[in-house]
Amino acid sequence: MDRNLFSVKAVKNAFVMAAELLLLTIGASQCFAQSQSGTSSVRSVKERQYLEIINSLYYYIQQNYVEDVDPEVLYQGALRGMLQSLDDPYSLYMPKEDWRSISDTTTGSFGGVGLSITKSAESTPDKPAYVEVAQPIDDSPGARAGIQPGDKIIKIDGVDTSTITMNDVLGKLRGTVGEPVTVTIRRGKNMEFDCTLVRAIIENPTVKYGMIRDTGYIRISEFSTTTAAHVQEALDSFKKDGYTSLIIDLRNNGGGLLSAAVDIGDKFIDNGTIVATKSRISYENTVYTASSRKTTVDKNIPLVVLVNRASASASEILAGALKDTRRAYLVGERTFGKGSVQVPTQLIDDDGFKITVAKYYSPSDVNIDKIGIPPDREVKYADFTDEEEKAYAALMESDEVAAYVEEHPDLTEDDIGAYAVRLQEKYNVDLRILRKVVRNEVDRTRPSRLYDLDYDLPLNAALDIFRSENFKALMAKAKTLKEIQSADSVAQASGSVSAKKN
Repeated sequence: MDRNLFSVKAVKNAFVMAAELLLLTIGASQCFAQSQSGTSSVRSVKERQYLEIINSLYYYIQQNYVEDVDPEVLYQGALRGMLQSLDDPYSLYMPKEDWRSISDTTTGSFGGVGLSITKSAESTPDKPAYVEVAQPIDDSPGARAGIQPGDKIIKIDGVDTSTITMNDVLGKLRGTVGEPVTVTIRRGKNMEFDCTLVRAIIENPTVKYGMIRDTGYIRISEFSTTTAAHVQEALDSFKKDGYTSLIIDLRNNGGGLLSAAVDIGDKFIDNGTIVATKSRISYENTVYTASSRKTTVDKNIPLVVLVNRASASASEILAGALKDTRRAYLVGERTFGKGSVQVPTQLIDDDGFKITVAKYYSPSDVNIDKIGIPPDREVKYADFTDEEEKAYAALMESDEVAAYVEEHPDLTEDDIGAYAVRLQEKYNVDLRILRKVVRNEVDRTRPSRLYDLDYDLPLNAALDIFRSENFKALMAKAKTLKEIQSADSVAQASGSVSAKKN
């Protein structure tokens, strides 16, 4: 790409000025890579031609289209189209409203509902662009209402979210602290119910921890600049309490900073690769290695990592590193499968874009993009039957539980269990789930629980491993991601041979 092209063809139009900034921003890394690889002159000529055609088309539209067109519309369309053409869901243009939020509805000193959300820019009759919940924030109105990752918000105060922009969504969810907002939730294919959330000031602690008998338990909700330090605080606390085993909970953790995942991994891994990034851009190729002087956890402490289908990105970096180095046993569900690295860049009008610059590889040299990491032991929640879906939706639509808890503010666990039995006579749902619904309502006016042993099947499975199984024997049988990949390849090859014979 000829970076001097713009000085030769300088124009005053705002669209071209914005295009210059975008192309120069991207061009810095691309030109460097191209100069290193010796891009052919033919390609350079084509690039100039394409840029000239884009400029010419812009002017043609402005001069000949039947109606006057806002330059910003063409600017945004050009950027959005270029990034969409990459066919990469993580490389995208972010208008100012999306750049402001970056999927978090509750950043800053304003009232929010505590839901990190995403929304597709394109809505079709077959696939409406409803708001999807990425993660509820601990102690927030959304979390207390029992909203879960993967839930879709199809209406906000009766307004169809597929018909409004992300900026409109944020405007409706944010507001004065203490004021209510009603969201209509769709869970799965058919279950729908309303939740009225009272806006609050939201804080998002990335690390929470505590002891479960002699096991240290750390829940990491996000990888930020302070996460590694908070994890070390937890580890120091556990050491004082004499912990003999450890659980790291990465469920519903959508990721964050790669550096934070590396720093945490280094506390458990004393040598070798933690993660590697690979790219066609030379300076994006990096191998992050462990250092024994940064290792703070005794290698004899048994470690289980909890994962699910909402564990993504930096969560998968940490889980993959601990699995491949045979340092941890994974329990739960297959992870999301985001094995790429994005760099966000801000542009001139409070908008921006992010683009994939590299893919990351686990210590056994496996990229899990679109594949995910399988757990060593799968523990899943059973799906609702059709009858249970209808009963659960009816329960959530009613105010029966809220009214009962308001009349009985000091419910004990025994009281919760007894009330759940009575509820089951009317709503045919598993008692464990009914107790959870009641417990969520009770907890609305109390600090959130660090864990819920009555409801949490994967957490109980992890504790059972420490209590009743030979952890060293389990780890000896656990496979690295490369070994799993090789076994899958052999199985597929065998299947193909069998199919040909048949």
